[in-house]
Amino acid sequence: MAKKARQRISYVLELDHSSSGGHRLGVNGLAVDRDNAILYSGGRDGVICAWDLNLDLKNHSDRESTRDVKPQPNTKFRASTQAHTHWVNDIVLAANNTALVSASSDLTVKVWRSEHGDTEPHTIGQHADYVKCVATPASADWVASGGLDRKIYLWDLNGKGKSLEIDVRGDDVSEKASVYAMSVGRSILASGGPESIVRLWDPKSGKRITKLVGHTDNIRAILMNEAGDTVMTASSDQTVKVWSVTAGRCMYTLTMHNDSVWSLFSEDPELDVFYSSDRSGLIVKTDTRGTIEMDEGLSVAVAQEHDGVSKVVACGDYIWTATSSSSINRWRNVETGPDVQLPEPFGRLRLGSSFSRSRKSSTTSADGLGKSEIPAKSILRMSNTAAFPPELTDSSESNLTLGMPPRKGSELLVDPTVPIIEPIHHLPEETIEGQNGLVKHKLLNDRRRVLTLDTAGDVLLWDLIRCEVIRRFGKKHLEDVEPEINTLEAVAPWCSIDTSSGNLTVVLEPFNCFDAEMYADELTLAEPVDFREDQRINLGRWILRYLFAKLIDEEIKRDEAHRQKLNEGVEKRRAVRRLNPPTSIAIPASNVQGWQASDSPVTTPRANGANYPMTPGLAIGVATPAPNLLTVSENTGTPGSPLDKPSAQPLRSSGEDYFSSGISSADAPTKPATTPAAVDQTPAKEEIPKSPVETKDKDAAKSPSTPFGKKFRMGMSFGTKKLGRSASTSIEKPTVTEEKPEENKSESSSNHEKEIDDNFRGVIQKIHNEYEKQLLDTPDNLIETRIAPALPIDAPVLKLPSGTKVIIQEETSGGSANLYRGTVMTVGVDADIIEEKAPMWLGEVLLTNMIPQKEPVKVSFVLHPWKDSLPSIATTDGNNRLNANRMLRVKKILAYVAERIDPQADETEPGALKPEEYLELYCNDQLLPNTMSLATLRAHIWKGSSDVVLYYKANGRKEIPKELPQPTLDDPVVSDPGGQPALPPIATVG
Repeated sequence: MAKKARQRISYVLELDHSSSGGHRLGVNGLAVDRDNAILYSGGRDGVICAWDLNLDLKNHSDRESTRDVKPQPNTKFRASTQAHTHWVNDIVLAANNTALVSASSDLTVKVWRSEHGDTEPHTIGQHADYVKCVATPASADWVASGGLDRKIYLWDLNGKGKSLEIDVRGDDVSEKASVYAMSVGRSILASGGPESIVRLWDPKSGKRITKLVGHTDNIRAILMNEAGDTVMTASSDQTVKVWSVTAGRCMYTLTMHNDSVWSLFSEDPELDVFYSSDRSGLIVKTDTRGTIEMDEGLSVAVAQEHDGVSKVVACGDYIWTATSSSSINRWRNVETGPDVQLPEPFGRLRLGSSFSRSRKSSTTSADGLGKSEIPAKSILRMSNTAAFPPELTDSSESNLTLGMPPRKGSELLVDPTVPIIEPIHHLPEETIEGQNGLVKHKLLNDRRRVLTLDTAGDVLLWDLIRCEVIRRFGKKHLEDVEPEINTLEAVAPWCSIDTSSGNLTVVLEPFNCFDAEMYADELTLAEPVDFREDQRINLGRWILRYLFAKLIDEEIKRDEAHRQKLNEGVEKRRAVRRLNPPTSIAIPASNVQGWQASDSPVTTPRANGANYPMTPGLAIGVATPAPNLLTVSENTGTPGSPLDKPSAQPLRSSGEDYFSSGISSADAPTKPATTPAAVDQTPAKEEIPKSPVETKDKDAAKSPSTPFGKKFRMGMSFGTKKLGRSASTSIEKPTVTEEKPEENKSESSSNHEKEIDDNFRGVIQKIHNEYEKQLLDTPDNLIETRIAPALPIDAPVLKLPSGTKVIIQEETSGGSANLYRGTVMTVGVDADIIEEKAPMWLGEVLLTNMIPQKEPVKVSFVLHPWKDSLPSIATTDGNNRLNANRMLRVKKILAYVAERIDPQADETEPGALKPEEYLELYCNDQLLPNTMSLATLRAHIWKGSSDVVLYYKANGRKEIPKELPQPTLDDPVVSDPGGQPALPPIATVG
């Protein structure tokens, strides 16, 4: 069975809406619906917008009547959709302009039919890497997409999936075979990319037709004429090439650009009129109508953008350009027909050219724009061999110099008296304003707050848990604000931040999203909660609890309905027994344990061997099994159930007392020394259900009687070792190991057919299986719910903004693919989808409050008395090297020191000082705050990888003996010479 891809949870914080509609980052795609006068745009924020142009795009206007009238902005926002979670790289209108298809870096191809009432686009295809381009022939019901996975796919627009797959690499296996540009004709498909080769394919069979070699850099745009026999390509090598498909070679190389050419556009079936744009921001219109040789045409610099133009489209009298800005500019088109006026001697040359002879008699200006004159300095030279525009001797009539060699279209000349090419338009006719998106971020040390910088230059401070802006700093440098608000903390990484789409996206990975904790006493809550002393809040569990709060509510309702049906059967059986009471009571001979009926849903005596003869050891141990069995069931599920094994050991519940936070000797073995009986018990804990006596032994071992037991909970090796010999014998253990595997095998075989899904629904199936098992074991007991989400004491109540987006993603070879996208308000409605798509670990966290168990990260340190002013706490062999959980606070270290140097002190006495009130801790000559953690201390005070050296001293508020008390025989280290010396731990939860 193939390994399931890793899944992650992301959530997107809602940005302020300063205006209705518009992009927050740069725009990559444009498409115009001429019939309905709608402009579509796709941006780097993953949003697709539709704009009402309120223009007549079907007919040309009389420019003479409007030349001196300043045009009024008349484009209105129509609709938008958050189509993707990453950049939209390309869009195209398909199916007679009834569908808009988009390609994105989130690996998906989607179709949006806004005119049909669709508010959300639908995914029709997916790549294994970024999707860079889409193309479709006129009136077709399919679309082609190409991406960085070196594949071209043909997708059915009606949702039937993939109809064709083309591997662009072929036999060459080129690393540069990614598809950056594509065009589709009736019977041919052209693609290009970093390979610098144009490849032609048959879209019906997927077979390669030929390849066109000539470019020297990445191919960025491709056009194809209606007949499919001419291909035009734009490249980063600063050229536009025209290819003959039949001849299989390049016919013309056009050099009107002096920078990487990024975009091509044409509505002309023969490509006689086309538009191009480059990285420098230059927008060029080229007209070759009526010419015998293509480079005899007219190429004009229409406008100049401030940034590189990633997309140019034209319709009617207008041109729209998209750049790295969130705004879209509209420019007035330039007439380049046969009646256009050109400066002398440009006009004389063109009157005698093949252009004039072929067009003057048959074509007249259709829009009455013949009086417009194109300045000489706006005319570009199309190629190095072009005869037009001419090189003139009169520099006053032109801006070209005699004797200069031919140059590229917009190439700067060395002569300083010759100005550079000047575009016709200096300002756009209209700007469709965008909004401000996030472009930079900085995660602060507490890993709960993030500073962001937006495109307007404003700095914002966000709270990742409350999902809102908590402070605004205005227009400042992010680097200047950070030192003002950053704190001295070291918190484990638990999330990653992404602002590539202009939004603040928080990504939670299963391997570390539960690693970070914070102390509950650091929280500021609207409603006070009675937390335990030194209680810690897991940040990952906290935010997930309320991102999916509506889902949890829905699952509780469904669980209640399911249990109601089951309990109806229980009530019927009870009623039947009340009507027909038994005349006698038969006591089964095999039930020697003395189990009593219980209403607790977790009491399952059958799993503990009620059907098998019992040994004397087990019979004694199960006299009062219920409390221990309850504890086992609540934390690990019913013993013997193979369905619960995944969650029994690797998960920990919210009620954990954080024994791992104890201080122990750093030189001691990682595992406590145990008796042979205890060693034998270890594998049985994982593979064999615990008997009540085993559970009792285990619980008893956690509470040793030591001189320090009155203050701190013990859980170290010396306690376990001492009680292990007294609570278990070598006679009991073999008997248990003989019986339990048989019972476990029986239970496993009975549940073998009940397979569970490896997703969120699998957790629900396990809960339902437990209900069924209880009905079999205790058919007269009502079923109580097994759903136990985190309570406010573990996850204080959060009221997240309703627009906070929730995304479930799956890891792929090229990044991540979306499995689900909704908001905190829709996750309940979408419960069925989430049950199928979400991972099982999410279900465990939300429904059972169990998070994956990991070994705590510990910090090693050395404790010394300050200038020998207090007794040393070193052991008899001189060892004072210790380690403890990275979250352990300074005050707990002081409590440990106080217990070692003053064990007779009792904090419960009235007026007694706490250890942190009369002791101080220093590192690198700095007094440490009582609430500082070991991790913070090591990262910001010690600043090294070696053992942290700490010094403790008294502040004079209490007299402390100068010598340590002598150990007695009651000390486990003394009474058990063979044991490993160990230091009492510190429990961080009371």
